[in-house]
Amino acid sequence: MSLSIIILLFILIAIALRSFLPFSLPIWLIMLLGGVAVLVTSQIEFVAAVHAVDFEIIFYLLGVFVIAQGLECSGVLEQVTEKMFAKNANALFALFVIVFLLGLAAALLMNDAIAIIGTPVILQLCRGQKKMAVVLLMTLAYAITIGSVFSPVGNPQNLLIAVKSGMDAPFITFFLGLILPTLINLGLLYGVVALLYRKQFSKPMAAIERVVIRDKHSAWVSTLSFYFFVALIALKITLNFFGKDLDFALIALVAALPIVLFGRQRKQVFRHLDWGTLVFFVAMFVVMQSVWDSGFFQLWIDKAHIAITGTPWILAISALLSQLISNVPLVALYMPLLQEAGVHVHQYLALAAGSTLAGNIFIFGAASNMIIIQNAEKRGFKDFNVGLFSLIGIPLTVVNLFVYALFFR
Repeated sequence: MSLSIIILLFILIAIALRSFLPFSLPIWLIMLLGGVAVLVTSQIEFVAAVHAVDFEIIFYLLGVFVIAQGLECSGVLEQVTEKMFAKNANALFALFVIVFLLGLAAALLMNDAIAIIGTPVILQLCRGQKKMAVVLLMTLAYAITIGSVFSPVGNPQNLLIAVKSGMDAPFITFFLGLILPTLINLGLLYGVVALLYRKQFSKPMAAIERVVIRDKHSAWVSTLSFYFFVALIALKITLNFFGKDLDFALIALVAALPIVLFGRQRKQVFRHLDWGTLVFFVAMFVVMQSVWDSGFFQLWIDKAHIAITGTPWILAISALLSQLISNVPLVALYMPLLQEAGVHVHQYLALAAGSTLAGNIFIFGAASNMIIIQNAEKRGFKDFNVGLFSLIGIPLTVVNLFVYALFFR
């Protein structure tokens, strides 16, 4: 066993046990220490490590995080919530908005960004109703995970698959292959939550307070960036029909420019930006490249005679192993195996579905789940029920995976 595999094991053990430590140890720091370790021990050369980092993904994430943080800091999100629920503060309507509106929005703006956006929206909506807040925050986590499946920019692992697989017209490919089962699974989520918590959803919700935006300039600039982002995504999809393309990184960075250049709150935006996730990805690319270069996993799979390219196997392996090494590192390891095997598009889509839905099994299975918890705790809400999340999430995920498997037959 090579040293890079031992370092990876230490990373995984540290991530798994960090919740039992008497001090806070963020996941990004654990992965960064692992990246430094493989460099210091010469498991990967510095030049190879630089080449291992996919900067298109890093810069895309940076741009999207700037836009999402700008919308939150400017107060746009609070105003949108107030307008949406001013005339209909109904619990089932709130559930519908979270499952279908925010769930599908994750396909456009990435689930991590919607986690940032959706958490304060729910806490504003559920003032003084802790039990309802717990239910809706869990639903937000499930919804943005499921809703992000059918888009190449819905989550980081999908973006990694779209970029590394070299598939033509990734937006069209993901949409045609995954939109229908995704809508079915969102419908199942709505039905399950509405049924399990029917007593709570029968109670009226508190009236929404009127929101006044104090800095209209920052709100206007943030909204402009968001519309600019949507327009560039639409342009990319249109260009795909004509065999042309736009880089993901270019779309996000250009769309974020109004906030960076003209936003009065840009210092606040960058101060609260999710820098840890960016560091995590840079270090993860380096660690996983060193692991791949060791040949350990290729040899193990070959000896085990596992049909890793079969769609059912891809769904099962990606969902289960993502619990151990997280979904993005799992995809980073799995992609070269599929590329060597010369698989078809639907195998890549199965990898996207399985690795993404893994986030609904355990709370630590997706970065977006942790963002929801951390955002809620920053606002004084510490009642998130980890055990309840898995109690609902495990059977829900099994059914969701079965639905996708039926469409991949």
